Amino acid sequence: MPVVRLSGVIASSGLLGARGLSIEGVAPLLAKAFAQRGAKAVALAINSPGGSPVQSALIAQRIRLLANEKNLPVIAFVEDVAASGGYWLACAADEIFADAASIVGSIGVISAGFGFKDLIARIGVERRVHTSGAHKSMLDPFRDEKPEDVERLKRLHGEIHDGFKAWVRQRRGSRLKGDEAALFSGEFWTGLHGLELGLVDGLGELRAVLQQRYGAKVHLPVISQRRRLLQRFGLGSGIDSIGPATLAALEERAHWQRFGL
Repeated sequence: MPVVRLSGVIASSGLLGARGLSIEGVAPLLAKAFAQRGAKAVALAINSPGGSPVQSALIAQRIRLLANEKNLPVIAFVEDVAASGGYWLACAADEIFADAASIVGSIGVISAGFGFKDLIARIGVERRVHTSGAHKSMLDPFRDEKPEDVERLKRLHGEIHDGFKAWVRQRRGSRLKGDEAALFSGEFWTGLHGLELGLVDGLGELRAVLQQRYGAKVHLPVISQRRRLLQRFGLGSGIDSIGPATLAALEERAHWQRFGL
């Protein structure tokens, strides 16, 4: 039974490279897994704090497309965390298992940034922005925050959140328990509490659950993204190590730290 490892922050391939999850990087892994001869199911080993809602949706849709084409059940196993976009991926499975101490949920939408208006004024920098279109510039970190910009952002968040909620309802259905206001509040829970809320179907570790279900001799080849040789040793080019790669690593770290990881 093939095991697809989905580990990392979810982002388009140009942002986090081999460290992140994107449809571009994951699609070949899924194709390989669902093409395995004699497979009775496909397992997903998920360890993701979330990220891009678009990439989350694209990956989840691809999982369902292949599952329907090959008529194979999909079983997700949560490791440390399947939260936000990570839980979006987990919901692509027909069943979700987690450890009692796993983190699941965070069914919400978030964006964050900084304001530098006072800083640039203090160091004598003048901000110049020229646009065509009344709403082309929005939430400029070097200018005062405008209430109308915040309201526009909240509307966008609301639309994305509605899509997330619809996906969870579609995939989990009557298994969800408790008040939807709490389930969809963005809160996250342990796997043990997630079981009570119907966010997961059982507690257990991948190998143990699959051996119990398919026999002690079940073959579990792991299919995961390959890392470049230099990345395995934490190395890169001199420019990358102090530039975009460093910023990407900091952003990635921030995603994990939201869940105490």
